[in-house]
Amino acid sequence: MSNSIQPPKAKIIPKQLEKHGHIRTDNYYWLNERENPEVIEYLNQENEYYKQSTAHTKEFQTSLFEEMKARIKEDDQSVPYFYNGYFYITRFEKGKDYPIYARKKGNLEVPEEILFDCNEMAKGHSYFQMTGLSVSDDNQWLAFGVDTISRRQYTIQIKNLVTNEILPTKIENTTGSSTWASDNQTFFYSRKDDVTLRSDKIYKHKLASNPADDTLVYHEKDETFDVSVFKSKSRKYILIHSDSTMTTEYRLLLASKPDGKFKVFQKRTRGLEYSVSHFEDHFYIITNKDEATNFKLMKTPEEKTSKDNWIDEIPHREDVLLEDIDIFRDYLVVSERSEGLNKIRIINWKTKKEYYLPFNSETYSAYTTTNLDFDTQILRYSFQSLATPSSLIDFNMKTKEKTILKEQEVLSRDFGSTFDKNNYKEERIWATAIDGTKVPISMIYKKEMKKNGKNPLLLYAYGSYGVTMDCYFSTVRLSLLDRGFIYAIAHVRGGEDLGRQWYEDGKLLKKKNTFTDFIDCSKFVIDQKYTSTEHLYAEGGSAGGLLMGAILNMAPNLYNGVIAQVPFVDVVTTMLDDSIPLTTGEYDEWGNPNVKKYYNYMLSYSPYDNVVAQDYPNIYIATGLHDSQVQYWEPAKWIAKLRTLKTNDKQLFLDTNMEAGHGGASGRFESLKEIAKEFSFLLDLEGIKR
Repeated sequence: MSNSIQPPKAKIIPKQLEKHGHIRTDNYYWLNERENPEVIEYLNQENEYYKQSTAHTKEFQTSLFEEMKARIKEDDQSVPYFYNGYFYITRFEKGKDYPIYARKKGNLEVPEEILFDCNEMAKGHSYFQMTGLSVSDDNQWLAFGVDTISRRQYTIQIKNLVTNEILPTKIENTTGSSTWASDNQTFFYSRKDDVTLRSDKIYKHKLASNPADDTLVYHEKDETFDVSVFKSKSRKYILIHSDSTMTTEYRLLLASKPDGKFKVFQKRTRGLEYSVSHFEDHFYIITNKDEATNFKLMKTPEEKTSKDNWIDEIPHREDVLLEDIDIFRDYLVVSERSEGLNKIRIINWKTKKEYYLPFNSETYSAYTTTNLDFDTQILRYSFQSLATPSSLIDFNMKTKEKTILKEQEVLSRDFGSTFDKNNYKEERIWATAIDGTKVPISMIYKKEMKKNGKNPLLLYAYGSYGVTMDCYFSTVRLSLLDRGFIYAIAHVRGGEDLGRQWYEDGKLLKKKNTFTDFIDCSKFVIDQKYTSTEHLYAEGGSAGGLLMGAILNMAPNLYNGVIAQVPFVDVVTTMLDDSIPLTTGEYDEWGNPNVKKYYNYMLSYSPYDNVVAQDYPNIYIATGLHDSQVQYWEPAKWIAKLRTLKTNDKQLFLDTNMEAGHGGASGRFESLKEIAKEFSFLLDLEGIKR
């Protein structure tokens, strides 16, 4: 890299922030002024510095993009699923970025009816996302949400499927999802707060009426809750779901009586979480009631929904996390997790006989998919592992026969050899954390890998919100594996990988376990000679970007390079600003810094607040100007402070997508260009040029 390219320097304008009698000085607070031309100028300067500094990798980035794109089947379509008389299909056409949604009436031999060609709809927009397709019971009306900004603020529109006309109705600032009542004239939808983007209101819309006249049916006033609305699989009930990190509440209404009044299922009780499914004359409830940390299944009569009527159906187990259920007429399918692995359990309602689907791997994920029909013996589920492409399977629960409907194809046009999963080895190993806890690491590498400490290794983690990092197959990842990289996932505390307690032990005042677990996993792969500090890389995004920021301050000497995507690094300031999207709903995750003990604890790890004068490894940071989850100014302030304080000349890049939000670019292949940038950053540091 040429030394003549000088990194930009952000202006220092000290701002004093006081809380609990403690004063912090934030030199870069001004960067949160989105409309300020100087802010945009600074972001553009950082982008220019990144472009110039990596100009020598530009051709490599392009060839990486082409290589990754070449593995993906461009003319591809989903396995059709049957619902209410129609088969629904999503497909992609060669050379096009966006999906085409279609359906076929009655059987797959009839001509298709195109619902939407998103390629046409996306024209003229730098970002396009469609969500929440919802068809009325009479199959005549389709409500859908569109976002062309990338702030996750969707506009709901309605299509007449008989005339193919899209009505002029536009309902702004929604989550994009809606659900129809049985009268085929009414649907319910959730709207967002204009400032915080919290989903806080449920409205009722009547066809042909003005959205300004829509009826507010529920307002969730508690700022720590989000609210959504959906229909039960039985189609009998419309349910409103109020949800916070630790507490849930449902309201229900007969779908046949859309003008009726919603009734509370079980009123919210702090710490009580539950979810409901309806079947015949009972509701089935997954809940943590009675200190069932890993959840249990209970049932209650349709007319008696309060918790004093609930009785156990599947009791709580200390070592098994109950994640979900799928109800069929003859079978109950239970999705569980034990020892960090997915299990699918099938129980016959009448005979109570049960069995598990057999899976023979330690680095896989398996989950049920679209199962909309009660009256079938077929369970549809998906299976994949780090080395096994994703497959969609129909399983006959009576005969135990399985039919693979589709296996993800890995193409190899123009690039290297044909993909063969037998060329790779999958492994699960266990690192010991500083407090003695065993932390699993899943990894994949080429079979000829030698444990000599010389292999480049990319260690990935997330570790927040109880999100489980399941092992999944990635065609994109092959570009690293085939160049000698080991790819590994650290299943750190803060996720739910080893059950609910695993999550509880990595949040609030135990959050630092997430960071020390990752550091201990890093030390373990070095000790075991998979890699060394010269060849170890770390990556995480969003809350995983917070993890990256923390480990950079705590153990910068362990890594040669770190990738932080849309990183949540300015924890204290953000959590004190309740006008920012997500903040109030996050108090149960990070703590409320208006309370002194949480303020002090957050301050002790907040990456931005803890940048110090020390050597930092090479760092690549990616963000989006319109990000609604993690505002662009968090990484912008962070890099400005790092530039001032770091004591070595390692690479430090901020790459801001000036047109996208939290999820990055919207086109099918556009996101590959962003991955190509990350991969070229890693490969360049390893001296791998092609």
